[in-house]
Amino acid sequence: MQTKKQNLEQIRVLTLGAILTALVIVLQMLGQFIRFGPFSISLVLVPIVIGAAMCGPKISTWLGFVFGVAVLMTDAAAFLAISVPGTVITVLLKGMAAGLAAGLICKTLEKKNRTLAVILAAVVCPVVNTGVFLLGCVVFFLDTIKEWGAGMGYDNVFAYLIFGMVGINFLVEMGINGFLSPVIVRLLNIGKKL
Repeated sequence: MQTKKQNLEQIRVLTLGAILTALVIVLQMLGQFIRFGPFSISLVLVPIVIGAAMCGPKISTWLGFVFGVAVLMTDAAAFLAISVPGTVITVLLKGMAAGLAAGLICKTLEKKNRTLAVILAAVVCPVVNTGVFLLGCVVFFLDTIKEWGAGMGYDNVFAYLIFGMVGINFLVEMGINGFLSPVIVRLLNIGKKL
């Protein structure tokens, strides 16, 4: 039987998870208007890392899944036109893997150094998100990516993937996530103690 403290903690986690779920959807919808290069900047990674730090890997993986669904609805048209299954697999997997990785890092390191755990999760989350996206591009869309790269003047498809498709976006996402996530988690922890 659960204690009152355990019940209150479950309610806190579910409530924060629901708020972060709504935030993921709103940020993805708004994020489609913030572009550097061909893709929108993913501000959604911030609530995923917050979910990882404050609620654990189950919630952060859920938030990654919601992120993937929102991307499919807002920002995946070019890839959906090429391969629906490839797009769905890539987009859902990248979000869920990013959330799971952030959650596992937080869970593993939080007892040793919570701040370091959040910072590492904030760095790993966009790395996994972008890495799985690149892997999905190679597995499902390589011929099309080659054509897009050639059209942009790239002789090497991998140079196009890194510099033409994800370079600036990745750096901006990592910078935003690396700065905001630890600050917001710290503020939430202060608020939790009040």
